[in-house]
Amino acid sequence: MALHKLLEDDFDDDAYSLLAIHCDSDDFRLAYLLNQYLNINLKRCVYDLDVKYTTASYSIYEWKNLNKQTMWSLVENIFKREEESLASSGSLFNTASKVIKTYNLIPEYKKVNYFLKIENDDNNIDIKSIIHKIQKIPQVVTVYDVDAITLKSKNNLIFN
Repeated sequence: MALHKLLEDDFDDDAYSLLAIHCDSDDFRLAYLLNQYLNINLKRCVYDLDVKYTTASYSIYEWKNLNKQTMWSLVENIFKREEESLASSGSLFNTASKVIKTYNLIPEYKKVNYFLKIENDDNNIDIKSIIHKIQKIPQVVTVYDVDAITLKSKNNLIFN
């Protein structure tokens, strides 16, 4: 009787490219600009990407190119939420203060505002050309390719 052992890497067969985008614009504005400059059609998903039991939710835009069999996903990396701060029990005054907490989808890249994930099995995408076109957008500070294989939190990039 043969014994088969499944390895974690057996499920990482998805071929995709990941671009980090530094941009202070709102998500809908960046999606619009990417649509204009890259000639794509990103649309806001009905659902947001919830991580860590609804601690944070990230907006996501997707477009499936049926001609080239590619799936484009634009997702926020930074989520800010106002929370009650922890007050010490020995304080003189009972004032509740609020603190803004920041959560990241990919904690290894805390300064990155958005990630653009391009899924393609054939790997016939010219990433350098896409990066060059995104760099022409005036609102984008910088964009670069990220090696997704080395990410510790790459499971957060599974959207479906």
